[in-house]
Amino acid sequence: MKYVVKLGGAGLENPSLLGACMRAIAELARDGNQVAVVHGGGIQLTRILKALGKQSEFINGLRVTDAETRDAALMVLTGKVNKSLVAALGALGQPAIGLCGGDGLLFRARKKRTAPDLGFVGEIASSDPRWFEAIWQLNGVPVLSSMALGFDGEYYNVNADEMAAACAVACRADALVFLTDVPGVKGATGEVLRWLSIDQIAGMAATSVISGGMLPKLGACREALLNGVKRVRILPAEAASSLPDLCSSRIAHGTEVMVA
Repeated sequence: MKYVVKLGGAGLENPSLLGACMRAIAELARDGNQVAVVHGGGIQLTRILKALGKQSEFINGLRVTDAETRDAALMVLTGKVNKSLVAALGALGQPAIGLCGGDGLLFRARKKRTAPDLGFVGEIASSDPRWFEAIWQLNGVPVLSSMALGFDGEYYNVNADEMAAACAVACRADALVFLTDVPGVKGATGEVLRWLSIDQIAGMAATSVISGGMLPKLGACREALLNGVKRVRILPAEAASSLPDLCSSRIAHGTEVMVA
């Protein structure tokens, strides 16, 4: 089976959580599955920007990205964070190849048109997953950072959840899993929803039941499901050990997002 696993938030910051996530991913690969990892790194990027004297600004969960912020994102996401994950999988004996969307023209971006303008923030316009296939044929795990090359020759910062959805669609993945620092999607009374229909998302956003970073995440879930990905689940990083059982047994963690 093909899995795309998106990793971000506390799963990148906490060494024990990161170790659990990496072990689950390595186990999936050892079991003969084709696994791609897509990662964020917003916390790390915000930290570096603060050290550079730049204030981070977000609109509807997306980072406002001027040229200096974009260059910092290239340094942090495609550099330190990406290679740390490659090293973590390597330490478990699982070969991994670190990539960004610009490598091999894997993913091409166009500027995301918004009001107000977000700067160098992009959305995926096209994909060429043959490089993933080549890595899988050699039993490797591609590890993808959320930067993509525009047709104008500029790099664009792509929301990592949106990148994960685009990756899952391009690869025709059986499952897309978001390993997060939250227990799942919460309803109006604060309870974690075990199942969520994509038809409910707009109403929950309109009433601010969901907001901030959950908005692009659920938008990415919807995009993946409407374009052929069979299963989409938001799973807390603490439950990463259940990842290898996702498609073979019933698990009680996180939120399953469904078409209906």
